[in-house]
This record gives sequence, structure tokens and C-alpha cells, in this order.
Amino acid sequence: MSAASATARISLSSLRAHKRRFAGTFTAVFLGVAFLAGTLVMGDTLRAGFDTMFGNASSGTDAVVRSADTITTPGESQGVRQPVDTDLAERIGQVPEVAAAEPDIQGAGQLIGSDGEPVGGQGPPTLAGNWIDDPELNPYQLAEGRLPAKSGEVIVNRGAADTAGLGIGDTTILRTPEPVRVTLVGLATFGGEDGMAQVTFTGMTRADAEKYLTPEPGEAASIQVRADSGTSQSELVEALGRVLPAGTEAITGQESAEENTEMISGQFLGLFTTFLLVFSGIALLVATFSIHNTFAIVVAQRTRENALLRALGAARRQVVAATLAEATMVAVAASAAGLAGGIGIAAGLQALFPAIGFPFPEGDLVISGVSMALPLAVGMVVCLGSALLPAVRAGRTAPLAALRESSVDQSGASRGRAVAGGILALLALGVTLTGVVAVPSVWLAGTGAVMALIAFVILGPVASSRAVRVLGVPLGRLRGTTGRLAGRNALRSPKRTAATASALMIGVAVVSLFTVFGASLKATMDQTVSRSFAGDVAVSVPGFGAGGSGLSPELAGVIGERPEVANAVGLGRGVAQVDGAGRELTVTDPKALSDGLDLGTVDGSLDRLGTDGIAVSATEAEARGLKPGSRTELGFTDGERETFTVRAVYEEPELAGDYLVTRQAWAPHRAQDADNLIAVTFADGVDPADGKAAVEKAASPYGNPDVQTRDEYAESAAGGIDMMLTLVYALLALAVLIALLGIANTLTLAVHERTRELGLLRAVGQTRGQLRGMVRWESVLVAAFGTAGGLALGAFLGWVLVEASDGASDSPFAFALPPVQLVVVALVGVAAGALAGWRPARRAARLDVLRAIATE
Repeated sequence: MSAASATARISLSSLRAHKRRFAGTFTAVFLGVAFLAGTLVMGDTLRAGFDTMFGNASSGTDAVVRSADTITTPGESQGVRQPVDTDLAERIGQVPEVAAAEPDIQGAGQLIGSDGEPVGGQGPPTLAGNWIDDPELNPYQLAEGRLPAKSGEVIVNRGAADTAGLGIGDTTILRTPEPVRVTLVGLATFGGEDGMAQVTFTGMTRADAEKYLTPEPGEAASIQVRADSGTSQSELVEALGRVLPAGTEAITGQESAEENTEMISGQFLGLFTTFLLVFSGIALLVATFSIHNTFAIVVAQRTRENALLRALGAARRQVVAATLAEATMVAVAASAAGLAGGIGIAAGLQALFPAIGFPFPEGDLVISGVSMALPLAVGMVVCLGSALLPAVRAGRTAPLAALRESSVDQSGASRGRAVAGGILALLALGVTLTGVVAVPSVWLAGTGAVMALIAFVILGPVASSRAVRVLGVPLGRLRGTTGRLAGRNALRSPKRTAATASALMIGVAVVSLFTVFGASLKATMDQTVSRSFAGDVAVSVPGFGAGGSGLSPELAGVIGERPEVANAVGLGRGVAQVDGAGRELTVTDPKALSDGLDLGTVDGSLDRLGTDGIAVSATEAEARGLKPGSRTELGFTDGERETFTVRAVYEEPELAGDYLVTRQAWAPHRAQDADNLIAVTFADGVDPADGKAAVEKAASPYGNPDVQTRDEYAESAAGGIDMMLTLVYALLALAVLIALLGIANTLTLAVHERTRELGLLRAVGQTRGQLRGMVRWESVLVAAFGTAGGLALGAFLGWVLVEASDGASDSPFAFALPPVQLVVVALVGVAAGALAGWRPARRAARLDVLRAIATE
């Protein structure tokens, strides 16, 4: 018999004899691979679905004519373009290669639902535009009802109408942001779907679109062009290039569809899949600790068996190969099952997404070779990599080890481990402090955080001995002999205890990290509002995402006329190039602004901005070398360039932004004018409840925008944080589950290892209940150690992330430790440890005493 076949037979017989030993390893690999495969398949399916949907929607558009220049502000990938003249469609229509050309007028328009609440706006845009008559050029198709024929009639995509609870014939308000009363006369689909993801669309007559969505008639976002038969898209673009005026460009319909796909789905999919892949990585990292611990215990349990094999002539490489062969068989089986599980996860998400309001594009799952090969390879690498060190250790077993009863784990008292871990921890602290305090650097801070994680793992066995002793003191007093035995069992192998707890530690650390960071973001927003918002109530639009239509610029004046109100100032948004760089402008009444917001120390005067003055934040002024009296050139989306004089520099830009201009200065260059926030200050002696009610009454005809107190405004501005944390906790539950499986697996193997000992304990009078309690409390001690380490590491990493963000941002970040949430995390970790020990404890209590005593 060859050495290879003998090794394979030994591995197979070992797996058959000890199937339960590898059940936890199989599950850990299965869950990690399934999550990774599901993420990749779902991303491919979504991407293909959106590609198909946009391809179908734009199949009749062969070219798009638009302005060639864009102004892009930091943090935005899609710039703002200058409009084109609608008359250009007539000139384009005379080109021989053109069959049809239609102006496409677009702007923001948010429907009010039947319940009085605005539809959408929490991220995806809410669009309105003219209904394009040529059905091949229009990406939307009439599905029910009829087309708008007169002013006030609109057609809405079916998904938005369903969300709004509106049907054909219903009347509602469309915020443009001016409130426009409209009647729904038709329902539309986009590329065969009820909508374009969660984007809402309201189609109007061309006259209404020009009236409400553009600063003046005769302007459109672009011109949609259809080619004459026999003309390709590239030939059409070439022909259009010969007649287009300067400052405009033509792109093919295919290029336009690809840009739209990237705009709507690319950013979302990139962020979403990256987010899921990060948590797949965390789950697999946790699985690595659990798998390594399983093989380390199995190798330790088979010391005598491996020694006998060595004594009978087996070479070291054969013992190593036998252990790795077992790992390979488990890895192949678990990874293959994980691929099937991942496909199931993707199919489940495809069915779930429409139920929670995200229209997953219809179509079959897209299963690519990469989506299958990558998780399979990762599963194999994780499993084999985790088993490598135990396999090498097995190969080093001396033949004389067959004569020894057992070995003692001295890792907890290893001076070398303590010194190495301590030095690395000090280096990690130094690098981290350098990256967040001395020389602000996200890379240095991240490197220090990774070093701290490695130091925690190295110091684990050293720390576990001391931590378990400390944690075991109250346990011994509460549970007596049972508690003391549980503590001694956890101390028996510090390396095993640390490795088992490390998996849970990483899961708890990441949960704690995001909990601390989320609390810090909320504290930062609360600090910002408390410091900068001087009003009594805020009228606002959603604080995150690209959606919403904003507030009517007239609303601040209407509110200001109420007798309960002393001051109401609106803050709008504009974009311009400031000395060639795209920047966001805040459009407001600077004189009234100082009553609604606290701008801190102001150098110069906000009262004299006029139509050629600008106010700049102190940080931006320092970066650009500006001061009162300096002159700077602004370029606008209408192509105009004007020189402005800096007349004020203010200290606090959090809510006001970095650049302030008057509404009169912005008016000649505005597109669709809107306010994002209205700060309202009550008159002296007005009861806050009465004042808020008066503001709500004044704002009601303008689409029922939110009217909030300062505390409510701060909470809603941070509304996306709770949503993020909910998703994080749901995803991290997988990592914690894998960690708990690792604890349960370790305890099960430990029970098997101590079968004879447990039998002797039962023989000298220990009851089944005491035995169950001993195993469960051992599990609780291990989980408590992992949870405590995870909380400490997570709080530290949370601080690093907050400080690194503070150094990378112009706005100050506030660090906050949420005690209630962290206590809940601690209790959940300890309770999970008790749960993980339930089945091993039950199995230990069922051991037959005589057979256990007779076990070798």
C-alpha cells in the first residue's frame, strides 16, 4: 500500500469515527462561505437586472445631447450640468440622420401620499419631468390610464403610486418645491418594472414642467434623439457633432444607459456589496479561530495515537498530511454546501427585497464562475490555513509521547508570549496615538488598530489565566464547588480558553466598535445642533440621501409673518466653481441668519453681502488664503462667471456651510430654487407648543414638511445612524453565531477529552445537575472573558475611528461611550456563552459512569 493511500485511509477512518468532532468546523466554514457566495451572487444579479432594465428603458434612444461642462462638489460623483435650449431639438430634428428629437426637462418633484406624508426622499431621488410623447424616446411606458393632457394632470410610476396609496383620479400635492395640486391620470412602468429602484417619477405636460421645474421657459436638461433607420448610434453622434453649438456634446444612447446604471445602481451596489463583503470577512475571521481551536484540540487528543503511528514507522510528513487531509475533506464538503447555501441566500433576498420596499429587478439569478470559485477558494484557504499549525504540531509528536498520559499547557505562564504581546501592544498604542493625535493619518490609525488586534490575540493565553481567576472568584462564592471546578477547567488550558474566547472577542469588538461610533456620531450631531442652531424649531427635509424636493423658498416668509414668530430664515443650496473648484453654496438671508444659527465670531459684516458679496467659513478662508476684502471668481452652471468680494469670515460652518450668498445674488443663476432648512425663532413670551403649532399650520399647505424642536431635529438628522446600526447588528449576528458554535464545539471536545475524569467525579458523588452546571459555568467564564476583551478592544477601536474621522474632517467629532448599549452587549455575550454550553453540558451529564471510568 502506498504512503498516500495509507494517509487517505487514516484520514477517512478518523472522520468516520469522530464525525461530531468536526461538526462545528463544518458549520463555521459553511456559514462563512454561504454568506460570501450569497453576497457575490446577489451583487451580480442586481447588476445584471439593472443593466437589463436600463437597456430596455433606453433602447429607443440613440443619442443624448447635453451641456458639456459639469460642476462637481466634493463627495458627489454626478455633477450639475448647465441646461440646454429646448429650441435645439428643432435644429437637431433637421439633421438627415435624425428621426426624432425631444427635449427632456427634469427636476425634483416629491409626491404627497394619501396619508399626508411625502413619498420617498430617504436616499434615491424624487424626480419630475415632462412626459416625452415619442414612445421610443421615453424610458417610461404608459401602463394604465391616459397621458397628461392639460395643466395639473400627471402620470406617476406605478411603484410610487402604490407607496403613496394613490390611484387614477386621485388628487394630491406635488412639491416642486412649490406646492402644486395635481391629478393622477395614468400609471407608468420603467423598463418593464414598476419603477427605477426606489426612484419616484412624476410626468407632467411640457408647459407645467417648464413652469415649475426650470427658472424660465425654454430650458431642458438634455435632448433625447432617435436615429433614422440604417444609422448607427456612433454615426448619429458624429453627425450631431457637426451642428451642435459650443458648450454642448452628444453621447450615444448606450453610453447614457451605462451612466444612468452607474448613477442609480453602481454607487449603491458598490457600497452595499462592499459592506456585505466586509462582514463576510469578519465572519470568516471568526471562523478561523474556531476551526484552528477545533484542530488544535483534536491533535492534542490524538497525541498518543499520532505517537503510535510514529512508533510504527509513519514519517512526520505523513502525520501532517493525514491531519491536512481531514481538513481538506471538511473544507471541500463545507465549502460546496456553502455555495448551495449562498445561492439560497441570494434567492431569499431576491424574494425579500420587494417585500421591504426595494424592487429587486426581475430575472433569474446570475451565477458566475467568479461568484462560485472565490468563496470555494476562500473556504478551502480558511480551513486549511486554520489547520496548518495544528497539523505541523501533530507531525512533531515524538514516538515516546505514546508512553505519556498527558501534557500540560504552559502558554498561560509563557514569559516570552507576555513580553512579545506587551511590546506589540505598546507599539500599537504608539502608532495609533501618532495617527490620531500627533500626525493625523487614517492609515497610521488603521495600522495601529490592526496591531492592537494582533496583540490581543498574542496576549490572550496570558490574559485568560488572570481574567478567569478574577471572574471565577464570585462564581466560586455563588456556586460553591461547582463554580470552583468550572474555573479550574477553564484554567487548565489557557491557550485553548483564549483561542475559544478570541472568536467571540472579535465579534463583540466589532459590535462594540460600531455601537461606540454610532453613539459618537449622534453626540456629534447633537453637539453641532446645540452649538450652531439658535432657533426654537426647524422645518427641514430628510438629512441624508439625494432624495426630496426641498422646501419652497416662499415658506420662510410665510412662517415669518405669523405673530408667534420673531424670525424665520431659510437655507437653500447652490453649486458654483470657486476659483475653479466645485463648491456648495448656502443661499440665504445672511442678516436674518445670525438670529437662526450661531455662526460664532464673524470677521466683517454679513449685512453687506448684496449681489456681489460672499461670506466664507474660517477653515475655508484659511485654506484658500481669503479674508474680508479679498476677491474670488465664481463660475455658475448657466456658464456665467462673476467676481465676488469676501465681506465676512465666520467661525462655525457646521449648519451654514462654507460659503454664503444672498438669494438675490443666486437668483440669476438658479436652477430649481429650494430651501433645505428653515430655522424659526419664536417671539418673546410665546409658549413653545403654541409656536410649533402655528408653524405647522403655516407649513401645512406646502406639503406638510417636518416641524421639529431642536432635540427632534438633531435626532432626525442622525436618523440614518440607527438604520445603519440595525443592519450592522443583523449582519454581525452571523459572526457571533459562528463564535458560539466554536465555544460549543470546544466544550464538546473537552467533554470527550475529560470523559474519564467526569466519570470519576460522578463516581465520588457529583450529581448530574452539578456536572451540567460545571460545564455551563465553564462556558460562561470563557464567554465572559471573550466579551470583556471584545468590549475593551471595541471601545478602543471606536475611539480610534472617531479621532481619525475628526482629523480627516473640518467638523469636530465628539467621542461618546453609550453605557446602556455596551451593558446590553456584555449581557448578551455572557448569556450566549450559557446557551453555547447547554448541549455539551447535557451530553456530559448523560455519560455512563462505569463506561466513562473505563475510557482510555
